[in-house]
Amino acid sequence: MTDAEQLLVCTDLRKSFGERKAVDGVSFHIGRGETYGLLGPNGAGKTTSISMICGLLERDGGEVTVAGQAVDVSAVDAKAAIGFVPQDLAIYPDLSARENLRFFGKLQRMSGKILDQRVDAVLELTGLTERADDATDAYSGGMKRRLNIGIGLLHEPQLLILDEPTVGVDPQSRNAILESVDHLRAGGMSILYTTHYMEEAERLCDRIAIIDEGVILAEGTRRELVDLVGQLDRVNMSATGDLVAATASIKAIERVEDATSGDGAITASTVSVARTYPEPAST
Repeated sequence: MTDAEQLLVCTDLRKSFGERKAVDGVSFHIGRGETYGLLGPNGAGKTTSISMICGLLERDGGEVTVAGQAVDVSAVDAKAAIGFVPQDLAIYPDLSARENLRFFGKLQRMSGKILDQRVDAVLELTGLTERADDATDAYSGGMKRRLNIGIGLLHEPQLLILDEPTVGVDPQSRNAILESVDHLRAGGMSILYTTHYMEEAERLCDRIAIIDEGVILAEGTRRELVDLVGQLDRVNMSATGDLVAATASIKAIERVEDATSGDGAITASTVSVARTYPEPAST
């Protein structure tokens, strides 16, 4: 990836709190239009890393650039390229969604018709148009999370940073949030997404970094990470006839580690579905 294609570049980020190293040499980059996941358990260093990336937390060492501009705690212009959605809700509960958006829009130096248009567009995107004028203290947890994301999108940033946006929401709201992120990535927005849910990272991210104890342990696409750790793919097949014989034949296929049958189905575990069961050649 060329320098022009890299929107975010983080090099050797380090941060300690007393004797504890929260982030210890984290380096990665995000391309334009790419969704990049930081996957790790609570306390892994995800939030500390993105706080330094956003210029909210002083670094002990390392460098961050966004769109070619250096980011630090005093870099106002560079920060304008970032939309940050924190894990903790950053909304005013006594204001409506529309009032919250207008307030934060004015902090971004937006006004007039441009602000009105952006507020309406964000309300539509987050599915809050019908409740736009209700006080947000009456919102569900999922609605508050969606508004939180909308505030980060209001000024149309080049890079959107989402810090575990689905924590503490019900399954329906979680799916709505994931669909919103899917829509943004399909539209070409660059996204940095932190989570401790593997299925979210798999669904949303082009590349994933696994982080723990402040160190990136592995990085790559889902397929690359699977190949790295040697995880097996599982194939479930409906079947009729002599399942015992069919199972034995499948187990004899190269790269198939195991196969079992029962209740009209055969389940096979294989090193790689694409290599074990290639698509038939076109005629």
